[in-house]
Amino acid sequence: MRSRGELRGLRRPRGHGCWDHLYAAPLWPLHGANLGTLLRTCDAVGACMAVPRFPWVPEALARGNTLRRPLCLHWTGDPLGWLERQRERGLHIVGVELAEEAVRLADLPAARRPTVMVLGHEQSGIPPEALDLLDEVVEIPMVGSGASLNVAVAGSLVLYRLAGLI
Repeated sequence: MRSRGELRGLRRPRGHGCWDHLYAAPLWPLHGANLGTLLRTCDAVGACMAVPRFPWVPEALARGNTLRRPLCLHWTGDPLGWLERQRERGLHIVGVELAEEAVRLADLPAARRPTVMVLGHEQSGIPPEALDLLDEVVEIPMVGSGASLNVAVAGSLVLYRLAGLI
């Protein structure tokens, strides 16, 4: 576990271009509030975020950017194409989804190479055609009666784990 001083020393003192090692990719979002919350988590763990070019996304991100400075965003009009390009670049693609072969969150190691964390639609998950692009699937165990967490909460938990901060 890192001390507070070590963590403080790892923080970036100002805005950045692209960290290019960890991406949150909520490519099929339903609720804008989740994007804004996830954007704040991206800054906290040193990740960039890839988002679709939906008309409502810029406003949702602006509301969530409580730091009031530009954060690292990658825009895409073609989510599947964007994922394919990241695979071609050699990035590890991790999907947050319920699946038989899924790794439990507690067993997910910190990212050791550039990684994309893919989040699906809040109701229908990651589209079937995108599941084929995943290298690994992670699930978040739940004891309550709900079937899943919202995208912002699930994405934040997995990002912190991939960043090696929990």
